[in-house]
Amino acid sequence: MSPSPAALFCLGLCLGLRVIAVWSGRLPKPSLRALPSSLVPLERSVTIRCQGPPGVNLYRLEKLKPRKYEDQDFLFIPAMKTDHAGRYRCSYQNGSIWSPPSDQLELVATGVYDKPSLTALPSPEVSPGGDVTLQCKTQYGFDQFALYKEGGTGPDKRQEKWYQADFPLITVTSAHSGTYRCYSFSSTTPYLWSAPSNPLVLTVAGAFMTPSQLPTKAPSPVTESSRRRIVSPTNKVSTTAVSRNITVSPKGSGAPAGLAHQYYNRGNLVRICLGAVILIFLAGIVAEDWHSRKKPMLRRVQPAQRPLPPLPHAMKPHGCQNVGRPDVHNHGCYY
Repeated sequence: MSPSPAALFCLGLCLGLRVIAVWSGRLPKPSLRALPSSLVPLERSVTIRCQGPPGVNLYRLEKLKPRKYEDQDFLFIPAMKTDHAGRYRCSYQNGSIWSPPSDQLELVATGVYDKPSLTALPSPEVSPGGDVTLQCKTQYGFDQFALYKEGGTGPDKRQEKWYQADFPLITVTSAHSGTYRCYSFSSTTPYLWSAPSNPLVLTVAGAFMTPSQLPTKAPSPVTESSRRRIVSPTNKVSTTAVSRNITVSPKGSGAPAGLAHQYYNRGNLVRICLGAVILIFLAGIVAEDWHSRKKPMLRRVQPAQRPLPPLPHAMKPHGCQNVGRPDVHNHGCYY
């Protein structure tokens, strides 16, 4: 029994909608990562792996600029070279349909230049809620810096300012504690970085107390007992004893007025001296500013005048290496 025209129409409509959904990007894009890390020291090994859903017919792993690709789901680099650094992406094919490309992976070669220095200002030990600045400094004319924290999600990149970059950490918490390193590089070769700086351990010590947790001053036992005695209607002797501690000077006595007059004169003298010190300080600031304006302005040396160190000589192999699986034909060649 042949299917009815209505059934054929519904079947064709469903297939058409499925094809449209696939072409509109409904296939999930794969993920691409570098193991053990995307920051690879020179001469170290690294594996780039593409991961898609089960049942994939074909993977394609690409390196951008220059454009090269391998029809496989991984790329093993036995020894990192400067030519391996760059941007990578991958995709997969199911039937005749290609998936969207993965997010681009930036593979960085480290150790190309000498390491910078990393310091914490004012100190690597900071209290919760305080501020600290991590300063990365280099002797070369690099215009980019990157700060990494062990176990962090990614780098914090900053532009150069007078051969250094400041990474301020405002209102630190215990989450800021850890080991930090920084790198320097040039924007003309963004995937060739220096060696990492010496590790800097940032310690956030102490516990931050909210106002509700602040301790309150306990009442004095003597004061509390005296209050009880005064409130008690039966203990008349204690009430009299406490009240005798309060003395009221007669109006005709001149001693308290004389002491008050002396204190008033001393207070005026202290205010006058303090005002004179402030005036002298402000006059010194004005004189220093006027003197500095008379000096000729020093011309700042541009960072471009500090040359970059030369790149290491990259030894290229005579032929293409079989960097993929032996059972897969290599369409491109990675150097």
